[in-house]
Parts: sequence; structure tokens; C-alpha cells
Amino acid sequence: MKSSVWFRLDFLARKLTPFLLTLLLVLVSVVPLHIPGMSRVVPLLPLMAIYHWAVYRSELFPAYAVFIIGILHDIFTGAPLGVNALVFLLVYGIVVSQHRFLFGKSFTVIWIGFGLVGGAASALTWILVSVWNVAVIEPSAVYIQYLLTFGLFPGLAWCFLRWQRAFLRQV
Repeated sequence: MKSSVWFRLDFLARKLTPFLLTLLLVLVSVVPLHIPGMSRVVPLLPLMAIYHWAVYRSELFPAYAVFIIGILHDIFTGAPLGVNALVFLLVYGIVVSQHRFLFGKSFTVIWIGFGLVGGAASALTWILVSVWNVAVIEPSAVYIQYLLTFGLFPGLAWCFLRWQRAFLRQV
């Protein structure tokens, strides 16, 4: 009886891993670093996680989890409610639809794919926020944020792949 309960808890924890790790990245991305202007260019850590899980383990990270992550990211960053949820869902949908192409490819292909999708996501976010504010937002911060996100993707992807091999083989 006890082993059955522990087995179920272990299985549930493994199934929730992508969501919980992405939620942790949402929280890390809003931690105040007290660096002037840094809050405008913080790398999009949740976007990196959503892309990674959509490529490698989309069955453990359903669309409703992506929506929740997007809404929480909007709330914590002060973005217009729904902007990141929409962008994250679009990224997730595009990546899942291209799963056959991306899965099993070299990391270079995965990284280039992230660069394209991440660039489009950054541009769409910029457009949506500009429309929301009825003013063109300065694009330089979005560009720097994209470059930081693109540059940090390999490190985060490496951590997620190690985590996957260690903890998610049985799920």
C-alpha cells in the first residue's frame, strides 16, 4: 500500500516537472536584481523552457499549462494580461506542429529553430504591447532581450536535457 502511494507521488512529480520548472523560471525572471534597466531586457526564460519541452516532451507539457505559465508571466511582469499567454501558446503550437522535423535533429538545428521562433515571438510581443499602449514602444530593449534569450538558450537547454535524462526516463 505505501509503495503504491509513493509510486503515484513519484509519477505525478515527474509528470509535473516541465510545468514546475517553467514556473520556477517565471519566478526567477521577475526577481529584482537592482541593475538599472535590467527589468526591460531580462531574458525570456519561460519561452526557452516552453520551446524545449514542446520539442522534447510535449506530452508532459499540455497547452493549458503553457496558458497558465503565460498568464502568470503577464501578472508577475506587469505586461498586458494575455499577451505572453497568446505568444507562448503560438510558440508552443508552432513547435508541436513541427515536432517531426525538429525531434532527433542536431542541437544546432534546434538552436536555429529557437532563434527563428524566439525572434518572431519577440516581434509579436513588441507589436501587441505597442498596440495595447497605442504607441510604438522603443524596440532596442526587445532586441537586446532577444539576443540575451538566444545566447542563454544553449545553457538552459543543456540543463533541461540533463534533468530529462536523470528524472524523466520512466515517464
